[in-house]
Amino acid sequence: MSLKGKLIAGYFAIGLIYTLYSWLFGQYSHFSFAYNLGRGVIWPAALFPAVGAVLGVIVLLVVIVGLHLNRR
Repeated sequence: MSLKGKLIAGYFAIGLIYTLYSWLFGQYSHFSFAYNLGRGVIWPAALFPAVGAVLGVIVLLVVIVGLHLNRR
């Protein structure tokens, strides 16, 4: 397995551990497993709120640039 594959597998392994912890013991345990799985997929944004804000800005910029380029 390449380094890229190991990094992706490690990322999703940490996400699964975060999902199980959040679903069973965390403050979001009253939400469904699917909700916690979604939080687990983006676990850096869930653990570090600043990352979520940065991701939001990036998505907003991509949408604005896409709309701008689509007009031409």
